[in-house]
Order: sequence, then structure tokens, then C-alpha cells
Amino acid sequence: MNMRLIFAPVIWLVAMVCNAQETTATSEPLQRSASKGAPNVVLVLLDDVGFGAAATFGGPAATPTLDMLAHEGLRFNRFHTTAMCSPTRASLLTGRNAHVTGIASVLPDSRPGYNGFHAKDTATIAEILRQHGYSTAAFGKWHQTPDWELSQSGPFDRWPTGEGFEKFYGFQGGETNQFEPTLYDGTTPVMRRPGPGYHLTEDLADHAISWVQAQQSVTPDKPFFLYFAPGGIHAPIQVAEKWITPYHGKFDQGWDKLREEIFARQKKLGVIPANTKLTPRPESMHAWNSLTPDQKKIASRLMEAYAGFLEHTDVQIGRLVQTLKDAGQFDNTLFIYIVGDNGASAEGGLEGSLNYLAKMLGAQQPEEEMLARIDQIGGPEANAHINATWAWATDAPFQWTKTVASHLGGIRNPMVVTWPKRINDKGGLRNQFSHVNDIVPTILEAADIAVPGEVNGIQQKPMNGTSLIYTFDNAKATERHRTQYFELFGNRSIYHEGWMASAFHGRIPWKPAIQGNKSFDDDRWELYDLRSDFSQANDLAEKEPEKLNELKALFMQEAAANRVLPLAGQPLVKQGLPDLSANVKRATYHEGAVNVPESAIPKIHNRSWSVDAMIDADKGARGVIAALGGTVAGWSLYLDAQQRPVFMYRAFDLKTVELIAEPVSAGQVKLRVDFNHNKSGGEFVLSVNGVRVASDTVPPTPLGFVSIGEPFSVGIDTGSPAGRYPADAAPGYAIQQAKIDAVAIEAR
Repeated sequence: MNMRLIFAPVIWLVAMVCNAQETTATSEPLQRSASKGAPNVVLVLLDDVGFGAAATFGGPAATPTLDMLAHEGLRFNRFHTTAMCSPTRASLLTGRNAHVTGIASVLPDSRPGYNGFHAKDTATIAEILRQHGYSTAAFGKWHQTPDWELSQSGPFDRWPTGEGFEKFYGFQGGETNQFEPTLYDGTTPVMRRPGPGYHLTEDLADHAISWVQAQQSVTPDKPFFLYFAPGGIHAPIQVAEKWITPYHGKFDQGWDKLREEIFARQKKLGVIPANTKLTPRPESMHAWNSLTPDQKKIASRLMEAYAGFLEHTDVQIGRLVQTLKDAGQFDNTLFIYIVGDNGASAEGGLEGSLNYLAKMLGAQQPEEEMLARIDQIGGPEANAHINATWAWATDAPFQWTKTVASHLGGIRNPMVVTWPKRINDKGGLRNQFSHVNDIVPTILEAADIAVPGEVNGIQQKPMNGTSLIYTFDNAKATERHRTQYFELFGNRSIYHEGWMASAFHGRIPWKPAIQGNKSFDDDRWELYDLRSDFSQANDLAEKEPEKLNELKALFMQEAAANRVLPLAGQPLVKQGLPDLSANVKRATYHEGAVNVPESAIPKIHNRSWSVDAMIDADKGARGVIAALGGTVAGWSLYLDAQQRPVFMYRAFDLKTVELIAEPVSAGQVKLRVDFNHNKSGGEFVLSVNGVRVASDTVPPTPLGFVSIGEPFSVGIDTGSPAGRYPADAAPGYAIQQAKIDAVAIEAR
């Protein structure tokens, strides 16, 4: 018998076993595992909440979840952000300074530190944890993707699911309507769940809870990283009336008295030192007693809604905490709750607003109209925002507000950290200097993961933050984050070993955005010894000129090292950045084009323009043909319940145009809307099958854009309604019984 035939199968089997062992020994594991005992990580970031807003830190708004976590963990009263949302989030998720990541502002320009997207050499904590055996998810506001990558053309590598998050459910822009949000599941536009009583924060909490429960059901031993960033309490201030009612009358004393009350509570709670001074109201802000009774009534209602919105947001976070406790996961969860991504927002203006975006763009709201609509504050018909002086009051005891990176009112936010398995000083207070860039190093140390030098084959920039775990066991530990610069819109400061130098560049936070800046050489620098002056109340610039010069030089050194230079204040021209609408005078869209950014369609502001639509209608045709923007401002071309073509244009609160034609017959229908621009504003004309059927005029409107986060869509209206749709309309009033052949927008 041929011995080769006998031993061949044996030799083959041995070879296969050896090859399998070799492959197993050299290849990547099929499933990565985190370090034994690695904690879950939950990172919560609120929006536009000042240091003195939450009751846990002396504020007027009840925050029961934050109270509970503060009693179980640690309070940090010298934690700092960047004075604005996008740069804070960039720093929070990467452990680097915002300019190092490339996201130093919400208004990008061509400077490397300001171009509006994460550089690949600053990987997110989600990507690092994912590669070390964690499940990862983000719920809520992202605001990190450049606007030229926000359409369904992508690319998607700078969306959350391209930056380490395996699951994303939330919104992309700086804000969204809380009752009718513009939502994405991953990279797919989706409508909010149907039915009455909807609120976005509740929806986000529902999805986060479901995700945690799914992780625990399938992989109970696998740790997870959950980033929860609701829109609360960024404008629009929107929450159900039942959350506002408990605050009725609670702010009738006004902002000056409220600030004193907050200050007293802060001392009683021990979240500020006993020798802290309350800084005075800026001269540019009104005293409460200077307001008329009607102005006080409007202002009080705005603040009532604000407080109710904050409490509502905190309660939804409490549902997530309870889910962790019920699952037995809370004890080994590092839970980081950051109360605001900057100081309170003064963008509502001195008078407050029912349509704050219009005010920011320069449109004025008559007091009579605000008073007539006072009951709409907090509801879906208002894009409400508080008076700038309420923002200042809730930034107590500090100077200024959001966007003012030179002063603590813009950059100092409360933080609470719990981790029952590791933190023993329940209810402790930590006053070491800390910064948003410290969070990633803290998480990495907690998870026993070294700071990676390379991620996905790309060499990484060093992290600027310092882990805060050294403070967990020692309230008196010497602070390790000794130097930190701040810069936004030219407002700048530098912290170094207890001292702070500050230069306010002059941009008033509630003024309309403007281009052009005074010389930086003309800015006056102030100097504060924060070791004995917690609130930045005692300017020592004249007494300590040598120390001031030392810190000014240190700022320039840090600015050069972190891509802050050249300073440019607040440029509005995005020269050098991609522009999807550049030189595009006409574009044609088809059914299925959803959530196209306003910046990607032909520029239609301050000029004549038109929209053409060709549809094939059946009997009973109804729904949106094309829409841009929403309730705040925008337009919609649609068929109403009687099959009548309707064009509605909302010019903020200046005027609403509604052009209605006779019902159309089944078959092909050509609709056209022309806007003929002139010095007096312009005229809208609606035509059906080439015949002019209706027209109306509008006054001059603010230039630039109609919405921050409500894009253009064909066949549906995502977000808040731009039109006046039937009460029984399908979600987004999606087109029914009709086919949209094409929609063309042309700018002339």
C-alpha cells in the first residue's frame, strides 16, 4: 500500500492545526476586551447653563438629579469650558485644546485652528474606547461636523458614527426645535416619533435608556461609553407648560435681586468661598427697576420657562441614572455631569425675545407683540430666549456671559462626578483648577488605558488635559493643571498658577454678529489673583504690572503653540473653506432629497429668486412639495387638504406671506414661485401652470439665513413646520397621492 496515501490526511490535519495556531497567535482578536473591572462611562453635557443656574450650585432652578449625584460624588467649582458650544465639545471629546482640534468657534474660517472640524490627529475618546473593548453611543447635540459635509452626499467620517460612536441619535446643528426637531439616526434623517406630548429631551433619554438596556442584555460584561448631550437649555426655550407653572412669580423680584439671592445660597452651600465678592452689573445692562411693568411681565415669563426647561432636562437625566441603578451598573459607572458648555447665553438681547434668531440678525420685535404672545413663551410657536441680564444673573458671582472667554462668566461651569466604587468622599468639594480638556485623560486613567500615540495609523497630537483622578481621594491635592489659555472672538485670557490675565475685545454678546474688529493692541488687559479673588472682582493690573506683562507674554506663547494665531476677532467670511453653493445659480432636486443644508442650496437672500416644481397629482393629493426652515423663519410650497397649492413665507416676526391658489386637477401640475427683490423688500408671486394666481409683498428682512438647524427638503418638512399644515397631517406633512418630478431653485 502506498504509505503516502495513508499519511497524507494526517499530515494535512497537522498542518491545518499548526496554521490555525499560528493565525490565532498573530491575528487581531475577534472581539476586543476592556481591562478587567473597567468602569462604564456616562458623560453628560448641558447647553448654555451658567454657574449659578442650577439649585445644586445656588441657582433658582430645581435640579434633583444633580443634587442626588452631588451627594453621592464630588462637586467641582473651578471647572472651565471654552465660552462656546462647538469648541467646548471638541475639547471635551479629544482631550486637546479647541484650537488644536480645529474647532475654535461656531463660525469657521480658513485659519488652521478655526476651520471647523476635528483633525484626524486628535482622535475622540469614543474611538479610543471603542478600540479597547467598549460599546459607544452618543445621544443629542453633535455640532462638530462642518456644514459642507452635512448633506446626504457626505462624506460621513466626521459624523459621530465616523468618530468612534457606534450609535448616534440626535441633531447636528447648534440648536433644534424641542417639539419638532431635525433628527438623525446614524447618518439617516428621521422624523420624531408621532403622537402628542413629544419633547426631544425625553426622546433622547428614551433612546439612551433602550441602548443601555440592550447592551446589558446581550453583553453584560462589556463596559459602555455613553455621551448624553441634550439641547437643554439652549434656545429655543421650549418645554411643556406643566414644568413652567411651578415657577410662576418666582422671578418677579428681578435679576438684580435674583443674583443676590443666588450669591447668598452659593455661600451657604459652600460652593464659593466665604470671602467671595459679588461682581457688579455691567453698565450696558439695564437695572430691573428701570423696566416698565409690561417689560417686567415679559421678562419674568421668559425666566420662568428657562427654569422649567432646566429642571425638565435634569429630570430626564435622572431617568438614565435610575436605569443604571436598576441594572446594578451604577456603582461601577464613572458618571460625569457637566452643567453647561459655556456660561449662560445673553443672545436673547436686553429685552429678551420670542424669536431670538431674528433679533440676532438685526430684526426688532415690538414690545406690544411680545406682550400679546406672552403665553406662547415656552411653546412651539415661539423661538424664545431670556433677557441677557437674566443670563448675567445666573452666571453669579462672575462677570459676563457666554462668548466672553476673557472672564469667568463665560468659561466657569459646575461639574459633578460620581463613581461609587472608587470615590469615597461623598458630597465632597474639589477646587483644583480643571478644564474640559481634562475629561479624556480622566476617563483613560479610570479605564486603565494609556494615552495612544497613534490611532488608526495616524500619529496623535499630545493631549493638553490632565487626569482629575488625583483629586478623588484628596480634597487638598496640589492642582496639576497649572496653565490654560482661553480665546473666542478675540476675547482672551490666560490662567497660570492661580493668576489670570483677561482682555475683553469688545464684542457685546447680545449684539448682532458683525465683521471687522478694533486693533488688538487697543484692548485693555486686567489682572486677577484668583487664589484670594474667586469671582474675578479685584483688578490688580495697575498694582502688579510685572505680573501682568509676564502673563501677557505667556498668553502669546500658548497662542502660538496651540494654533490660536493670527487673532482675527469674529470673521464672517468663510474664504478658503468648501462652499457647496459657490457659483451655483440653479439646482434641481428630486423626491428623497432630505435635510439639504441651507448653505448647500443656491443663495437666495438679498436677491431675486424662484422655485419651480413639476408634480403628477392624483385625486386627494396633499403634502409638502418643498420646504426650507420652520416656524421661526422659512418657506413651504405645499398642497393643502383641499388640494390647493399654497406658498407660505415666514419672514421671522416681520410678516407671514400666505399665497393660495384654487384646487388643482389630477394630472401634471407646474407650480412656480417668484420673489422679485427691491429696495422696499420684495414681492412674492405664485403661478400655477404658467398663470399668475396670487401675490404679496414683504418688508426688508435680515440677511444671511433663515435657520440654524432646519434644512431644505423635497416631499417633506423636517423639523418645525414652515407651513400651516392640517391638524391631522402626517409627520412632516409628507407628500401623498402625488409624485414630485423635480423641484428647481434659481437665484438671480
